[in-house]
Amino acid sequence: MRFTLDPPPGLAADDTSFAAAGRWADASNVRFWRGRPQVIGGWERLHPGRLAGPCRGLLGWSDLSGGLILAFGGPSRLEVWSGGELVDATPAGLAPGAADGSGGRGYGTGAWGAGAWSEPSDGALAPRTWSLAAWGESLLAAPRDGTLYQWSPGEGGAARPVAGAPARISALLVSATDQVFALGCNEEASGRFNPLCIRHGSVRRLDQWTTAPDTTAREYVLPGGGRIVGGRTLGPHLLVWTSHALFLGVFTGSPGQPWRFDRVGQACGLIGPNAATVSGQAAFWMGPDLQVWRYALGGAPEPLSCPLRADLSQNLAAGQGDKVFASTLSAFSEVRFDYPDMRDGVENSRCLVLSLADGAWSRGAAPRTAMIDAGPAEHPVATAPDGSMFWCERGASADGAPFAWFLESADQVLDEDRTALVRGVWPDLAGQQGPVVLEVSARRTPQGQVRRAAPAALAPGQARADLRLSGRLFRVRLSGNASPTAGRIGRLVFDLAPAGGR
Repeated sequence: MRFTLDPPPGLAADDTSFAAAGRWADASNVRFWRGRPQVIGGWERLHPGRLAGPCRGLLGWSDLSGGLILAFGGPSRLEVWSGGELVDATPAGLAPGAADGSGGRGYGTGAWGAGAWSEPSDGALAPRTWSLAAWGESLLAAPRDGTLYQWSPGEGGAARPVAGAPARISALLVSATDQVFALGCNEEASGRFNPLCIRHGSVRRLDQWTTAPDTTAREYVLPGGGRIVGGRTLGPHLLVWTSHALFLGVFTGSPGQPWRFDRVGQACGLIGPNAATVSGQAAFWMGPDLQVWRYALGGAPEPLSCPLRADLSQNLAAGQGDKVFASTLSAFSEVRFDYPDMRDGVENSRCLVLSLADGAWSRGAAPRTAMIDAGPAEHPVATAPDGSMFWCERGASADGAPFAWFLESADQVLDEDRTALVRGVWPDLAGQQGPVVLEVSARRTPQGQVRRAAPAALAPGQARADLRLSGRLFRVRLSGNASPTAGRIGRLVFDLAPAGGR
């Protein structure tokens, strides 16, 4: 008698092992691609040096000659990589910002007397994040609660403040109409910071921010309370998230009001400025309640079921939600959320990954503070908490060293009425170049005593591994810590015999 282990793609970690019978229960550094699990790609160092601190904003673009440029924004510096060199582009006089969050926001938080009356004292409590955008071959950069700066590759040196731009900006966007948007900024007339105020400059003008009949610069104030957290472009439209809602910006072309901002979702705010990303014609983001959302034009924001949310909710590091970083990996149709897990400290250390191809969720433990998809670069780029910069999905090692992975099933119910004896397994592993450890455990009842067979080290090309273990409920774990190991994991076929007993 034989039993084939072939669970559907995705992890079901929030259920008990028995409730999730027939599924994959847990994994790390394993993705689901075309319905099958496989070990993620490796990473290689981009530059021998390190950034001055953890990266909280990352952008890749090309200069006029097609050369790749990367910008990294951290707590104390803005740094630019070009032609293999890493240079300091920090604006002159910019004071270092906070590296970590300090707690909640609102009345009673922060130092006594800090901030204007009735305004949340979020500036001193949140880690410094950056909004970065390309303006031709130049870089536009806005540190959270700072002004707008420009850096040009031909000039180098420090980024310079943009004349006329608001003095305090929460987030930055550049629209398809070549207009720069300051999201959450100083009101034009009063100069007072309004966390719901939006201002944009004139078309193709960085230096024109004054509302007038002969300019296309304008100002808007979103309704509904809260504060603007971040924004993204979705085709020709703008998406602006507050702490409570989602607004859609549509270009109308009207001289008096060239843009219109409509609320398209309530109770679906954004947890941090970098916690949203766009894949194709849809946006994905994480809310303050740790719910993952999706929005496509013409519809309404929809919450996505995530079978890993309980673990995220229990272990997200307190006060560090602003560090959540969303990114895409188009080569595998993935959306990724890197977040700080309190079991590892206060820096981003783990990630949740959603496969857009089949809705499967997976997770990993490769620490990344920021990540961007391939595009201007051949490979995705990511940063580690220690400031290291990497090409991702390149090679099969952790910059030449091994990295650990594992994949574990929930209970597999072979026969609810009779005990079965597992005598061996026929592995189905593609691309294997190193040993893969197979572990099998068994129980008679959902809360019965767990018994384990001796681990079997599967060599490349090994046809069968002998086992001897009896039970009714079986769990299987595959793991490796050498690089490279198994690439793609197919079905596992187990050789069974009746063991007798009920």
